Amino acid sequence: MSDSDAGEEFQVDQVEPAEDKSAATVEAILFTSDKPLPPAKVSEICELGGVRAVRKAVDALNEQYEQTGRTFRIVEIAGGYQMQTLPEYNEVISRLSVSRKESRLSQAAMETLAVVAYRQPVLRADIEAIRGVACGEVLRGLMEKNIVRIAGRAEEIGRPILYGTTRYFLEIFGLADLKDLPKIEQLRIPQVKPPKPAEQNAEDPDADEDESEESEESEEI
Repeated sequence: MSDSDAGEEFQVDQVEPAEDKSAATVEAILFTSDKPLPPAKVSEICELGGVRAVRKAVDALNEQYEQTGRTFRIVEIAGGYQMQTLPEYNEVISRLSVSRKESRLSQAAMETLAVVAYRQPVLRADIEAIRGVACGEVLRGLMEKNIVRIAGRAEEIGRPILYGTTRYFLEIFGLADLKDLPKIEQLRIPQVKPPKPAEQNAEDPDADEDESEESEESEEI
């Protein structure tokens, strides 16, 4: 066997069989859905031509997942199909859920963060003057989440602490730089001008009728 034949044979061995297009389409639909999808709906979206084809695709996918040691399966829930992780990973996933819940910001935290973001470096006294309430605990919480940092100290009596945002703040809100923050004008609710008062005739349609009646009476007299 020549070297060229050996190379061609090696290339043929490396070619993997193409995935079933129907199964791949079903996988894509279920992967992006956040709720169970009935087989009939999946068939309609994927244009498979029937529920049987959907079930065949689901069986093929689950078999592939099992053979490759995937951590999820397609399960049937409430008359529909949905992707779910295996039960043995529930504990790990629950930790992620708790972490996400703890990372949510309250309304007070969002308001405080907005003041810091737009006025930084800013004093705590200035933040409280703008919001009208004490914000020591809120600032401490934002610092624990690594969203707000100590940006320095002011050049005044007592050298109070100045606060600013962190790089993690930019990552959370998808900003490349603080210059990408929305302009204040863009955040204001546009004021709708009240309609101009219409003339009396336009407001009172009966006024024209009264005038016509008076003119008719005068003609009769």
